[in-house]
Amino acid sequence: MTVRVFASPAALVDAVGEELGTSGWVTVGQSTVDGFAEVTGDHQWIHQAGSAAEDGPFGGPVAHGFLTLSLLIPMLDDIFRVEQASAVINKGVDRLRFTTPVPAGGRVRATATLSSARARVRGFTEVVLSVVAEVEGKARPAYTVDVLMLYQGGEQRPPVPEPEPVEFHRAGPRRTA
Repeated sequence: MTVRVFASPAALVDAVGEELGTSGWVTVGQSTVDGFAEVTGDHQWIHQAGSAAEDGPFGGPVAHGFLTLSLLIPMLDDIFRVEQASAVINKGVDRLRFTTPVPAGGRVRATATLSSARARVRGFTEVVLSVVAEVEGKARPAYTVDVLMLYQGGEQRPPVPEPEPVEFHRAGPRRTA
């Protein structure tokens, strides 16, 4: 697999609409699930190895949805890299939907499409990636999400101007006291 390389954050603008690639598979082992439970305090029985999870709705322990989402950053690193980026900041996520649980010991991988990229103020390029995270052997993805990121640095294009504020005025006669 080849990592796609962009010369600078501004170069992302020219790739809008393109599929950037697919990551390698990442195994989500039970020890990773247990560690995530310890860090977050989410010890729900569906994530724990043992008879309760075996008899539960998924036939065994499953990874936390937010654990699988947190694995997205290293999967994106497997797909593309932006040179001359002095900082990469996670801005947020939109339209996150968990559609299939990831069994403990299962494998996931991500496919990313560059939905938008635009120059912003202070040398940032704002990027939206549409991501589908597959579960090996499953027809439906683990999740779909739009990821918003800010890249700083490199040669910049002029920022997209913010729209002018619109003032609304009440129609009709004004009352006087």
